Amino acid sequence: MLHAFTLAVKRLSILAMLLVSCLAPVRSATLERLSLDDMIAKSTTIVRGKVTSSWASFTGAVIYTHYKVQVSENFKGPARNSVEIMVPGGAVNGVQQNFSGSPLLKAGDEFVFFLWTSNSGITWITGLTQGLFALPAEETTTDRMATRQATRELMLDPATSRAVKDTALSMRLSDLRSRIKSAPAQGGGK
Repeated sequence: MLHAFTLAVKRLSILAMLLVSCLAPVRSATLERLSLDDMIAKSTTIVRGKVTSSWASFTGAVIYTHYKVQVSENFKGPARNSVEIMVPGGAVNGVQQNFSGSPLLKAGDEFVFFLWTSNSGITWITGLTQGLFALPAEETTTDRMATRQATRELMLDPATSRAVKDTALSMRLSDLRSRIKSAPAQGGGK
């Protein structure tokens, strides 16, 4: 009898913890604010390219969206014609997962991508949305404006560990290209 009571209490405790965890507010991730120089230094590859396709899949319990990018210009790292990028979040078989700072890209979107490749060979966007400079399709000049939108996610200043607001950044593609090429050579990370 005591054993049955103990088992029932354990089951109710587990159920209560499960209920509380499901009803508790979900905390969002915190991003480290990266300057343009930080992103250049931490990136193993920087390319200009267009998103050509995407698909999502589970890796363990986490959904990742894979983006295929056709490269039109290599700024840093090994020369490539295309690259596959993984971003946390996406939808598979009716299950949706979202992660703070993860961008949603569409086929045809053109960006300057700041990327880093992990030891396992997976390529990620440096700083998530921070590592994307959009190149508007409607702009027909050869020296287009590259724009990084300010993220609305919680960000911390790496020097002070205090919350900071992000700001948008826009510059001519030629200026961005020069800035990348003139940066000191560094290994890259994330």
